[in-house]
Amino acid sequence: MDENEQAGRRGVEYAAGRGIAVVVMEPLRGGKLSKEPPAPVAKVWDSAASRLSSVEWAWRWIWNQPEISVALSGMSTMEQVVENVALADRFGVGNLTPEELKLYDKVREAYNSLSPVPCTNCRYCMPCPNNVEIPRIFQLYNDAIMYDDMRTGRFMYNGPFAFQPDQRADNCIECGECLEKCPQNIDIPDWLKKAHEALYQEMLPAPPG
Repeated sequence: MDENEQAGRRGVEYAAGRGIAVVVMEPLRGGKLSKEPPAPVAKVWDSAASRLSSVEWAWRWIWNQPEISVALSGMSTMEQVVENVALADRFGVGNLTPEELKLYDKVREAYNSLSPVPCTNCRYCMPCPNNVEIPRIFQLYNDAIMYDDMRTGRFMYNGPFAFQPDQRADNCIECGECLEKCPQNIDIPDWLKKAHEALYQEMLPAPPG
């Protein structure tokens, strides 16, 4: 899902080409790819000749890449540890056919088709004169919808490592400056309202002492 984020595949290949070990964090995207996939995604996986779980498909993609040295995956049970070790032993470089690699592109397209806001994170709308973190808010909102994980979206929006109060969507005053800059013609103020309505959750104060 994120092969083009940050340095992406180009960075992975560059680092490995310089003899630097590559460590992948959150290969299952924080557990989101281990959940039952939404219908459009499941339909793509069901078209494959191999019948595998979402976790197996994810790990096959990781270990198919010769540049990757280590994958850091959060595991909360011994069963998950055993499964991940077994998959690392079972899958390796060259384990995917060209036809199977094309499936990943289709799965990515299927997930992205579920994004309600067509934001490409170009950041032309930034900086917002009222300090609203527009692209980041849309990414959180899109992820919460795509992966059916509103709980994580709300934690990221409201939690201890989240936005400053003036960066949240409710700080938008609908000045319209972002509308003139957005190449996707997104109705940014309207979507910010929807995102805030879905993601905002007043956090309880910590207990005294």
